[in-house]
Amino acid sequence: MQILAVISHPRALPYLIGERITARGGTCHNINPHKGEALPVSPAGYDGLLVLGGSMSVANPEFDPVFRPLMKLIREFHEDQKPVLGVCLGSQLLARSFDAEVYPLNDLEVGYTPLHITESGVTDSLLTGLSRRQTIFEWHEDTFDLPNGAELLMSGDNCYHQAFRIGSTSYGFQCHFEVDARHIDVWIKEGREDLVHYHGTGADEVERDIRRQMTRHVGLSSRFAYHVGDRWIDLVSERC
Repeated sequence: MQILAVISHPRALPYLIGERITARGGTCHNINPHKGEALPVSPAGYDGLLVLGGSMSVANPEFDPVFRPLMKLIREFHEDQKPVLGVCLGSQLLARSFDAEVYPLNDLEVGYTPLHITESGVTDSLLTGLSRRQTIFEWHEDTFDLPNGAELLMSGDNCYHQAFRIGSTSYGFQCHFEVDARHIDVWIKEGREDLVHYHGTGADEVERDIRRQMTRHVGLSSRFAYHVGDRWIDLVSERC
């Protein structure tokens, strides 16, 4: 099982999803096109595609030289029925690949956020069997419209479109379900500028609140990650 993982930030890696891929006997091939590493010209040789997070905006034309060929590759994986999983920025790129708009949320959604699995999500192969109420980590400033024909699988109060499926094999999750306390601790330290930009002198309290939330929710969130990761890997293995 060969998985292509497209990286847009050196600290936005497959993490818990990658752990499950390795445990299931697969291999993650990490490529960061923003560092000049070449994307493959086609899905040939890969069984699935992970598109992970990053601090840039899909709506910023500065990144078109990387994002346009990446979105073409996303469509080709989809058309070949090779499973796609987009996380945060990856979900926005998946939506944009199918002509949906990506735009600023006008807020920084950060920390553990209550999310709701929709009626469609209850019967979806990745989410079935999970509690309909989940609390998952977020760190993003953009959101997206739902592509035509997509099924909304999870929703949130502040950012409504949280997870969706196109066809039977392509999934986008706005939330960062792939991280646990180890990764979040680093993100908090290195993302201090974002917290100060949005919260000013209240940044310290926001950080303390995130750490309190982490203590309370990280265990269940990690179980969500392993459940969804394994179900997505099942889709991949069925098509290998």
